[in-house]
Amino acid sequence: MKTDINVGVKIAFVGKGGSGKTTLASLFLRHLGAAARPVLAVDADINQHLAGALGASEPETVALPTLGENLPLIKNYLRGDNPRIASVDEMVKTTPAGRGSRVLRVVEDNPIYDACVREIDGVRLAVTGPFGEDDLGVACYHSKVGAVELMLNHMVDGSGEYIVVDMTAGADSFASGLFTRFDVTFLVCEPTVRSIGVYRQYLGYAKDFGVKVAVVGNKISDDDDLAFLRDQVGEDLLTWVTRSGHVRAAERGEVRPIDAFEPENREALRTMQTLVDSTGKDWQRYQDQAVEFHLRNAHAWANERTGRDLAEQIDPEFTLGAVALAGSAVNAG
Repeated sequence: MKTDINVGVKIAFVGKGGSGKTTLASLFLRHLGAAARPVLAVDADINQHLAGALGASEPETVALPTLGENLPLIKNYLRGDNPRIASVDEMVKTTPAGRGSRVLRVVEDNPIYDACVREIDGVRLAVTGPFGEDDLGVACYHSKVGAVELMLNHMVDGSGEYIVVDMTAGADSFASGLFTRFDVTFLVCEPTVRSIGVYRQYLGYAKDFGVKVAVVGNKISDDDDLAFLRDQVGEDLLTWVTRSGHVRAAERGEVRPIDAFEPENREALRTMQTLVDSTGKDWQRYQDQAVEFHLRNAHAWANERTGRDLAEQIDPEFTLGAVALAGSAVNAG
């Protein structure tokens, strides 16, 4: 059952590598920032380019703290005094919130944001961290984004608030349950066969989970490009962005004010915002899917790793929707 009370929106940007998803995510974030909307951005892409796209210099980008290096702090804070979680060591990326857990708001002061979130051009940003040399050959990047999944499992976005996540390219998002944590997924699609292939793959994986996917065409040069996209994706095509001098300038390191974005392309951003603002919230499904993927991960690897039956972490009497309705910031229940 959907409710429009305290509705905020969690948004993902996905697409083929090189499709321009990070660029469009940054433009959408700056569009929201210019309107002084409460927003939290997260870079969960292995390439970690969102800070630069928002206008950060290379030294500023390198100096950003990461969620990955602060994972113990994140777990400890979110655990709160939840009696179902005996220790931080038993928390995994899919651990759901329950009574006693601390929840996160988009706009608040907490130790996680103090440690991990920095403002760039009016946009508050957290980054997962790059794939480092110590990870080569021994780690999977999806372990890096576990902090994002854990945070979104404990996130209550309130009315008029936005959480925007730049996801990994292609279908890599489906390596975890993270793809179900969003109210709207913008799939950035170029007018190419390869980009359409990623669109079809993404839709095929997402169809059984109620994921709301809207296609945003990018790098549209002419009517033939637009006709191709319309023919291939049909009614999933929400809007499109034409080839842009504003974007080319940004790619050269000249990040211009969002008000300088071409009028027809700025209108595309408004269309995207209209869609997310009209999207309802299904808190029960959100909780049910968190539980589903937690059980999958528990059976696949997490029970063995922790030495516990992590199904015991599930609180059957808890939903984040109840926290949203109560207006409680932490320690729900």
